[in-house]
Amino acid sequence: MLINDSNELEITKDVLLDQLMLKYGSELKRIAYLYVNDQVECEDIIQEVFITCYENLSRFRHEASYKTWLIRITINKCKDHRKRLSIKNLIYKPEIYPSNTSQSSENVYFKQQHSSEVIEQIASLSGKYKEVLILYYYQEMNMREISDVLNISINTVKSRLLRGKVTLQSKLERGSKLE
Repeated sequence: MLINDSNELEITKDVLLDQLMLKYGSELKRIAYLYVNDQVECEDIIQEVFITCYENLSRFRHEASYKTWLIRITINKCKDHRKRLSIKNLIYKPEIYPSNTSQSSENVYFKQQHSSEVIEQIASLSGKYKEVLILYYYQEMNMREISDVLNISINTVKSRLLRGKVTLQSKLERGSKLE
């Protein structure tokens, strides 16, 4: 059986997409979830990300890594989602917490409450601070990688990271004083 060039390109795109989905899918899903705080919406966004990826694979210029490119697409899709639905300040409500038998139920509960509060406060930050904090803390990217993904200078990353930390800390301190 002979494969013409267009079919071969499609097969190659399919294989590459499968590899990208396996390698980066869960990471991108975490990023999307931190933006939208909704499991179903997050999955829809990731599906859109990989559709966009597939449609644009032939135009990928290899100026950055696939990971950087996919994170940028994910962030843009999340921003589009927020604009479309005008969703602001969603509250993180995890469905299931992993059980840890070595900790008391009380300790697990307080850790969950703190984690929920941190994520809720990150969700309430302005987009420019939120995206830098998510990439730095949750994706463990360095400042150069964040600069590449967001297409901003490294000094801007440093500034936003510092201001985002200060703002987050302030919100968390105010939240704990209210209780």
